[in-house]
Amino acid sequence: MPELPDVVVYLEALAARVRGARLERVRLASPFVLRSVDPPLAEAAGRAVVGVRRLGKRLVVELEGGLFLVLHLMIAGRLHSRPAGARLPGKVGLAALDFSTGTLVLTEAGTKRRAALHLVRGAPALAAHDPGGLEVLDADLEAFRGALVRERHTLKRALTDPTILSGIGNAYADEILHRARLSPFALTDRLSTEEIARLFEAARATLADWCERLRREAGDAFPEGVTAFRAGMAVHGRYGQPCADCGTPVQRIVHAENETNYCARCQTGGRLLADRALSRLLRGDWPRTLEELEARIRVRAPSGDPGAPRAPSAWRASSPPASRRRPPGRRRRSDRP
Repeated sequence: MPELPDVVVYLEALAARVRGARLERVRLASPFVLRSVDPPLAEAAGRAVVGVRRLGKRLVVELEGGLFLVLHLMIAGRLHSRPAGARLPGKVGLAALDFSTGTLVLTEAGTKRRAALHLVRGAPALAAHDPGGLEVLDADLEAFRGALVRERHTLKRALTDPTILSGIGNAYADEILHRARLSPFALTDRLSTEEIARLFEAARATLADWCERLRREAGDAFPEGVTAFRAGMAVHGRYGQPCADCGTPVQRIVHAENETNYCARCQTGGRLLADRALSRLLRGDWPRTLEELEARIRVRAPSGDPGAPRAPSAWRASSPPASRRRPPGRRRRSDRP
């Protein structure tokens, strides 16, 4: 999902291309992308672009006459700058915004149609699309502390809740927590004053650094390679790879469609956080520390000594005994003609 740094760079590129231009029409390839009815989309045609802005993770195009186009890219939505009147791509194309200076194409990968376009009239209607989270880059430490401890949540939940903090998603939350040396499962109401200050500085530095990095990568071009998994990230999307700071393999917790990545040595004092599904499966065999994990990996390693210790059954499940393995080329009975 495009997060604050991605959206900021999108908007800067968009402003350079459409501010002052005229929106000639909006073409829809999917009826599901438009989520508003009043005002009708036809009212946007022919209006000049006054400006662009960010609303959390949403992109807003302000048109003359108090109309606003609100784009929420969700997980797989992406924007592409194309020549005026460009055709919409087949399966992934959702909408095209035809400006007098060129066309902005909205695409969405996959089969789930989550990206959304709204046309609203007036500032109050626009404000209804604002989740209300604190803008970390504009806030001071006291405001950050107040937002963070208002309710009791894990740090990962608090960072990614748009009603608490604005624009931060799964990827940059992992990076912020690694930079702050804090566990994603730490509770907001149990943080010390020093830990809150450390998290605040890490959040500001991470977001600012990635905004600048993405600006440099895009240059004068429109940012096309928006992704949640970027080279140079410390932990996000790096499961099993060495932590850049200490060399320990990056760990992960999988929940629904999200994955949390962290370094156990840098962030949790060597303790492995329980992956809900896997820890239930392994129960008592689930390693609690890096030392236990490394010991189990050693136990699972091939050994010619019949008296050597063996891994618990749940850890051996993915590797059947040699006596049960089929010789190369031999098929299951059910596979035979």
